[in-house]
Amino acid sequence: MPDGQSETVNIAIAGYGWWGQHMVRRLSENQNIRPLLVIDPDAERRKLAGEQGVRTTADFDAALADPQITAVVLTTPNTMHEAQVVAAAGAGKHVFCEKPLGLTGASARRSVDACEAAGVVLGIGHERRFEPALVKVRALVEEGELGTVMHAEAAFSHDKLINVPAGDWRTSKAVSPAAGMTAMGIHLTDLYISLFGRVRTVQALTANRILGWETGDVVTVQLGFEAGMTASLSAVLATPHFIRFHVFGSEQWVEVRNDTHPDTPGGIAELVLSRTGSPHAVERYEWTDTVVANLEAFAAAIRGEAVYPYTSEELVHNIEVLEAIARSAEEGETVHIG
Repeated sequence: MPDGQSETVNIAIAGYGWWGQHMVRRLSENQNIRPLLVIDPDAERRKLAGEQGVRTTADFDAALADPQITAVVLTTPNTMHEAQVVAAAGAGKHVFCEKPLGLTGASARRSVDACEAAGVVLGIGHERRFEPALVKVRALVEEGELGTVMHAEAAFSHDKLINVPAGDWRTSKAVSPAAGMTAMGIHLTDLYISLFGRVRTVQALTANRILGWETGDVVTVQLGFEAGMTASLSAVLATPHFIRFHVFGSEQWVEVRNDTHPDTPGGIAELVLSRTGSPHAVERYEWTDTVVANLEAFAAAIRGEAVYPYTSEELVHNIEVLEAIARSAEEGETVHIG
């Protein structure tokens, strides 16, 4: 191939619902990672994928046996993730799993172990680490510019899912526990873990305000970290778009607000930095396609060009935190993570 041009990674996308369709559209002209095959048991969805120029199959195992496929991207219901990750790894396919990786820490550990044993890359659908404004927040934290981190607050809410059909898996406590955690809140715990390390204690509440979903439509969480700082988060499933990330340091605080959802082009992210006695410093960042940036990082790791920027321990611990949040919300008690 020409100098400077990377080999395209051919992928199969398992699950052709809202997010699987989004993936195919977004990657249709990408030179680094190409959707070659869609796997879905539903004939209408396969027909739709075929109209997009993508080969289709209803058979997951057949896709794993396809020599043209280098990696599998999972956009399937949460309870299917572990078995599909393990199967893909066993077939020697790299695998990118939409969040959550699992619903228990033990499940996430089995997925990680299977990929490590097979020597394949395990990617995860937490694209917010790639946002330029949050990259700046990371630098401020790591370089000590904020002073001692005291506390952090984060919110990720929208109403994109309010019209899902009755009985959809996203409404089920068994498949999507703790209201908006598996759809939105888990992105926030991923950011927290990447910045502050392991969580020690969890206190969570859920509520069912208007949607009537078994899992609820509001979740709020208080976190205590082994490093000493505290944090809170909220995710609301029935309110206009709102994304905010705020870190309070002893010397400065920094806040990021996003105009749009990561899957919606346009808008800006505004970063505000505040120090006592000084005017607020404001920076604005144009929207970038962080979903594709994450997938391209996954492809680069497959090609051996870079290390994928999520550690196995971070992947597992985020699910340990999710499990603790679901348990705390159910039992009304503080949960300690060992």
